[in-house]
Amino acid sequence: MYKILIIDRCYFSRFGLETWLQQVNGSHIFLVTSLNSLLLARAHIESWQPHLVIADLSGFERDPQQAHVIPPLLNLCNQRSRLLLLHPDAPDYSATAVASKQVSLDVINHIIHTTLHSGPSIPPARIATPLLTRQEEKVLSLWMEGASNLMIAREMNINSKTVYTYKRNIRLKLNMENRFSPFIPLADCTQ
Repeated sequence: MYKILIIDRCYFSRFGLETWLQQVNGSHIFLVTSLNSLLLARAHIESWQPHLVIADLSGFERDPQQAHVIPPLLNLCNQRSRLLLLHPDAPDYSATAVASKQVSLDVINHIIHTTLHSGPSIPPARIATPLLTRQEEKVLSLWMEGASNLMIAREMNINSKTVYTYKRNIRLKLNMENRFSPFIPLADCTQ
């Protein structure tokens, strides 16, 4: 089983690619998860260790809260997995493969299989579950957008105390030191 992580700002691109990969290739071949946060993606790559990361970084380049995470994320991808960028104009990004979102799904499928089978053999998946639950991912997304606990609770139809619990679990799983960690550039955290 190959683990694939999809990183894209666009919900429809992420969901569509995830659904398509599971339908075309069967759920017994790929375990796919998708994210719209580079901070969460970095933690997933470190802990979940996907075999392939499929990323469209164009939506993150203009976001000051996310853009600073791109270089360390790419470095981590190059160390721990293979990287397929769906961003043909990627400025000096090193990747195992690069493609455009405009190519056919058959071509994308071929590139994915070629990328997975290129280079040294990939060890079997050790951890088969994603790092955060879907609810925790939703809370993190809203949190990163600046929503308060009350706003998140209303959006998700849950209690605000539950939001606090989700945030605590997210911080523990992502090894965040405090509630401001998602908003601090990585360079400031390491100094």
